[in-house]
Amino acid sequence: MSFFEGLKFRKVSSPIHDLDPRIKFVFVLVIFVLAVVFAEILPLLFLFILQLPFVLLARVGKQWLRSLKGAIFFAVLIFLMNFIVSFIYAGYVVTAQMIENAFTMTFRFIVLVSSFSIFFLTTSPDVLGLALEQSHIPYEFCFAFTTAVRFVPVLADEAQTIMDAQKARGLELEKGNFLKRVRNYIPILVPLIVNAIRRSLELAEAMESRAWGATKKRTNLYVLKPKREDYLLAFITVAILALAIYVKIFVPIPKITQILRISA
Repeated sequence: MSFFEGLKFRKVSSPIHDLDPRIKFVFVLVIFVLAVVFAEILPLLFLFILQLPFVLLARVGKQWLRSLKGAIFFAVLIFLMNFIVSFIYAGYVVTAQMIENAFTMTFRFIVLVSSFSIFFLTTSPDVLGLALEQSHIPYEFCFAFTTAVRFVPVLADEAQTIMDAQKARGLELEKGNFLKRVRNYIPILVPLIVNAIRRSLELAEAMESRAWGATKKRTNLYVLKPKREDYLLAFITVAILALAIYVKIFVPIPKITQILRISA
């Protein structure tokens, strides 16, 4: 469950935490689009290195690494699926290009996980909901989204607690074939779903007791206003996007196999 640690906000006093969540989301969205557009490993490596200063300034390196560690299983699965499909279509022949393409798809996934992990680690759900409200999004959607963001790490911690309790009772999750392992997770999913339903009912009762939705015009104690650091991040985001468009149109990006062939 370490993957969901990257979705849990860490309250730290840092310049990245103090940034406007709307600007941070635009930055993450640009990283997402560029990671999808580029199919070469070098631009993806640049996008990954670009996020490292944010991790260091935000001081969330341990949680960020934990989220990447939790994504290893999905990364290996993506690599194997792409490699097997390419292997079959290539006539059961292994080539360096095939391995590079599979690794590129895997590294693209790592870049996406890293960017969204940084965003959720440094953005409070309360501030995120306030930013959505000030963006003129209906409050019902803002509340549903922020509640989901809050509950994902909570359910992950609860699932880990249930797994530890079942293991203490003799349940073996890592032994047996694939189907047996899937069946072993049933004693974990059932209490997790029951607790999730119970928690949702408690939340609904709490909302009703506080007259949720009684007034359409809501007020907030705080108002988000862009600061100098926010404008700087916006400028950096626009510069990265412009540079990426220029490189995509005018600069041919070599693949790793081509570079190794030239150097050889």
